[in-house]
Order: sequence, then C-alpha cells, then structure tokens
Amino acid sequence: MATMVSATNIVTPMLQELHAEVAITKRLLDCVPADKLTWKPHAKSMTLGQLAGHIAAIPGRISSMAQQDSFDVMKASFVAPQPNSLAEILASFEQSVRDADQTLQGMTEEHAAGTFRLMKGDRELFNQPRSRILRTIMLNHWYHHRGQLSVYLRLLEVPLPVIYGRSADTDPFA
Repeated sequence: MATMVSATNIVTPMLQELHAEVAITKRLLDCVPADKLTWKPHAKSMTLGQLAGHIAAIPGRISSMAQQDSFDVMKASFVAPQPNSLAEILASFEQSVRDADQTLQGMTEEHAAGTFRLMKGDRELFNQPRSRILRTIMLNHWYHHRGQLSVYLRLLEVPLPVIYGRSADTDPFA
C-alpha cells in the first residue's frame, strides 16, 4: 500500500488552480440573492439555489468520487437539492473546498495516475486516469457551472464581480 505524501507532481498544478479559483467562485456565490433561490430562467433549468449549491459542492464531491476506483451512475442522484438559505450554500462551499484540498494534498503520484472507471451498472462508460477526471469533472465542470451562474445573475440584474478580468459592472483596472 502506498504511503500518502503531500501533493504530487500530477496533482500540484490542479491543487494550485483550485486554490486560485476558490476566490473567484466565492465572489460569485456571494452575489447570489438569498431571496431568489427558487428562481429559474427556464422550466428545464435548475433553480438559482440548486445551481449555486451544485457549484458549492463540486470540488468536494468530485475529489471524493475520484478517490474511488469506479463510480456507478445508477447509484447516484443527479438532481441538485434545493438549499434553504445562502448561508447553507456558503457553508457547503467552505466544507467542499476543505475536503477537496485534503484529498488532493494526500493523493500519491501512483493513485493520481491510476485508472478511474465510470460505470452504468455492469457496463463501463469510460475509463481514464484519475488526474484527468479531476481536471475535467472537478475543475472544468466547476467552471462551466460558474458560467451558468453568471448568466443567471445577469438575468436577475445582479452586478457581476470580476471573474478573469473586468465585467460590465466591475473594472479591476480602473
């Protein structure tokens, strides 16, 4: 059995990126109007609260899932729960980030390079190196939903914070 060491060469860049992106995500989550958590832009869309809660939970849930050798989608619920408050979302976010940080810090090079399998019952949907799952499903998936959240906020006339540069509402260079 491999001894756990601090962040590996494969994981170190992702851990650094996670740390940098936490502040951006927090700025967006802080803009979520607490009185609009049940609002949604379309009948097929998640509510604002569900989307914000999903964004809050992604790092911890995906890093935890990637610790395993496989994940069966038949045993999962992909319907985000409706949070009761913005405080609940922010608390979930803080815990999720702590969990992801701890998982990535403790991941060995061997484990990060190991194969992760996504299953649907007995059928393998794909297998990829665990580090790729962390990159695509934890980080890229996170950014995708943050983009959705920025659109939700714009539709609600909420001024957008800086994400990677100025927004129509905030200019960090002024």
